[in-house]
Amino acid sequence: MLEKIQNFAKEFLEKTEKKDILIISHFDTDGITSAAILGKTFKKLDRNFSFKIVKSLDKETIENLSKTKVLVFLDLGSSNIQDISELKNMVFIIDHHEIALNSSLPKNIKMVNPHLYGSEELSGSCLSYLVSRELVKKDSASANLAVIGMVGDIMEKKIGPITSTILGDADITIKKGILLYPSTRPLNKALEYCSNPYIPGVTGDSTGASNVLREAGIEFNQKGYKALIELNESEMERLVTAIALRMPDHEKMSEFIGNLFLVKFFNKLEDARELSALINACSRMGDSNTALLLCMGNETARKHAESIYIKYKQNLIEALKHMNTHPKIEGKQYVIMNAKDKIQDTIIGTVASIMSMSALYKEGTVIITMAYNQDKIKVSSRICGRDKKEENSRNLKQIMDEITELIGGESGGHKFAAGCVIGKDKEEAFIDLVKKKLDFEVVKI
Repeated sequence: MLEKIQNFAKEFLEKTEKKDILIISHFDTDGITSAAILGKTFKKLDRNFSFKIVKSLDKETIENLSKTKVLVFLDLGSSNIQDISELKNMVFIIDHHEIALNSSLPKNIKMVNPHLYGSEELSGSCLSYLVSRELVKKDSASANLAVIGMVGDIMEKKIGPITSTILGDADITIKKGILLYPSTRPLNKALEYCSNPYIPGVTGDSTGASNVLREAGIEFNQKGYKALIELNESEMERLVTAIALRMPDHEKMSEFIGNLFLVKFFNKLEDARELSALINACSRMGDSNTALLLCMGNETARKHAESIYIKYKQNLIEALKHMNTHPKIEGKQYVIMNAKDKIQDTIIGTVASIMSMSALYKEGTVIITMAYNQDKIKVSSRICGRDKKEENSRNLKQIMDEITELIGGESGGHKFAAGCVIGKDKEEAFIDLVKKKLDFEVVKI
């Protein structure tokens, strides 16, 4: 794959000289960090470029893109090859999602995607960094952004040889512990605002957070509570035990133990998961520009992003509380949660991810969340558990694709995390089809 990336970068240099470039990227952490990496690279190359950050890519959005600029799609595009192929522009796609392609790529489209090469799984930000590394010399700040994007796409447990070279380029510190963030802030606040993992009786409850620390024997001193990264081995073990006792399924606690990635950001060591959440919060609250400026190194954007993040966390905690009390449709190994207009469509995917890793549901359970967006419904689906097994597992992208093919809409994603956007008038039809397909899949398995 690295040889293919070299050729891709070489062709990019040839095709973009004295041309205007439009970067179209996804609005989540992986997409924003990908855009920032290439934006910084294009500045070094003295290329003229602009950004367009999108929640999703559909036919209408593609048709309305510039007809004269070179188009660079980041962290999206693979599911829209048919529509993109109708463009006359020179197109470059850097993406890691499954490819919807029945034949060879048109000559005007060049793509980097691990699915083309049978390569290790890589986030969009890591792919963007690999391309950037071929265009300009390696840069630790951009490698740090790649790590943040990787963590944001929950791919830190899928580190292969290529990803290891990126970690080697980055300015990072890695520590093993419970995957609780921010690991650099006082533990009582980290626990209170912790949503991934979601801890019953602790998340959203300051008293519950203090009780856990008291049970773990972690003392409150003159400076307050320690941060997670300051705990010694014994304290870390006691904290893990205290949290595990509050989990419905103690055995799943091992899923929340792993590597904490601390990256140099604004000349300070920061928790990559917290930075990912900060970037993601800006986009989910409708301010992708601030997220992008933050990743490009703008100090003013950092302060604005932090104020957005506080409001986002409050909204997310309220959304999780709503999901816990809201009626659900439960079947065999699936749960459908239709929030209607009670939760913003921009955070419903985050809610689905949190619920899928909350230990509230058995490994392999499919979580389907739905939320209104004007005359449409945003749907997000996840499979519970971090360590998914390929065999005997349901393909969520295939299910979303098949349903939208029947009732209309746009779909995309991966086998274990997929979504779609459908018309609000198709709400009941969608739910009926999901139930039928998931019940059928259980019988088939």
